[in-house]
Amino acid sequence: MLAPDQARDIAQSLVERGIAAGAGAADALYIADASSSVQVRMGEIEAVGRSEGQEIGLRLFVGQRSATAASSDLSDEALGALVERCLAMAEQAPEDPFAGLAPSDLLALGEPPLLDTFDDAEPDPAELRALALETERAALAIPRVANSGGAGASASASVVALATSGGFSGAYRKSSYGCSASVVAGEGSAMQRDYAWHSARHLEDLEAAADIGRRAGERAVGRLDPASPKPGRYPVLFDQRVSSSLLGHLAGAISGSSVARKTSFLRDRLGERIFAPGVFIVDDPLRPRGARSRPFDGEGVRVSRQALVDEGMLTGWIAESASARQLGIAPTGHASRGAGGAPSASPSNFYMEAGARSRQELLAAYPEAVLIIELIGQGVNGVTGDYSRGAAGFMVRAGEIAEPVAGITIASHLVDMFASLEPASDLEFRSGVDAPTILVPEMTVASA
Repeated sequence: MLAPDQARDIAQSLVERGIAAGAGAADALYIADASSSVQVRMGEIEAVGRSEGQEIGLRLFVGQRSATAASSDLSDEALGALVERCLAMAEQAPEDPFAGLAPSDLLALGEPPLLDTFDDAEPDPAELRALALETERAALAIPRVANSGGAGASASASVVALATSGGFSGAYRKSSYGCSASVVAGEGSAMQRDYAWHSARHLEDLEAAADIGRRAGERAVGRLDPASPKPGRYPVLFDQRVSSSLLGHLAGAISGSSVARKTSFLRDRLGERIFAPGVFIVDDPLRPRGARSRPFDGEGVRVSRQALVDEGMLTGWIAESASARQLGIAPTGHASRGAGGAPSASPSNFYMEAGARSRQELLAAYPEAVLIIELIGQGVNGVTGDYSRGAAGFMVRAGEIAEPVAGITIASHLVDMFASLEPASDLEFRSGVDAPTILVPEMTVASA
């Protein structure tokens, strides 16, 4: 894995070779990563892994034609062949009136922001093994936990570098540390499985292994002896474990490509109130130590914190250059890509701000409700907004969590869910997409 400065230099040199070969414009993206992991089960090591890899992708433009090619071989001979191959592909590609690099006035030039996304701590396999074993021991110590599905600990680091013929070059590195456990509670046909995990950019921010394991065990035991609620209309609460999925549906619906193709159920709602007043949904790529923080996007465009939903109003789309041109807007700093493909739009640290009422207050807001902790299947139509998914969770009565429920389906329409939902005050930043507990006042609940 190259150092950031070396990675930036090789990306820049590849762009220069592409222009010298006859391309009208070019960009190059270098991505490298190295990771170590240890998996254990029932106190014994199951696997110890180490992987390293690097790849560089080149995108060349010939007029309105473009192509992308990638290579894991960074030798001079291989890069020369990569340029030739990519140029030949571009010359044969169909014309695209929206193709092109990001506008130069939007590029992230100057000193990059300090995001503190890299920790040089390198735990060795023995340290990772100790973390994994501690996690599993804590999970197995919970009464009625009968078996382990395994526990693991990992550490990784990566380098990203991008250069364009439009005048941009930059690089950054990031690290990640993780710990997880999966256990089984109960016996025979009544067994239930659950898990817990945590990851962080810095090792010191990683949750204690014993806490992760204990949470996995308690979750599995809590799901024993599930019932089926009477079918009907219920208030539904989405636990923090699953509430972020609603933000995923929103991100897909406000993606520039979906809007331009008219495949989004929100395509005509820009500038309208789609959530209740008081709901704010933010994308913040500049949060220090954030799971998806980055100093520039996949096209070199500068990034910023944006409230995409402000007081319930939908304020903007997320778009890379191609879909932005289709929509007649400027790129929004949300381009995301791999080495071997063209950019698409994706949020970074995407979250719903905390609401005014506590989780407990939302649990007690109705005499009876359903708390969802797991969603199953993909029954969401991004074109129409229809929502129907398998689920599992708990009944809630008079504000108290009661018996577990499983084998149910929850259904509604995303427009109605968005318009009526209320976030709790328990927001935590644990991943790249985060939301507090969310209450939807009415959904259809039925047996799956």
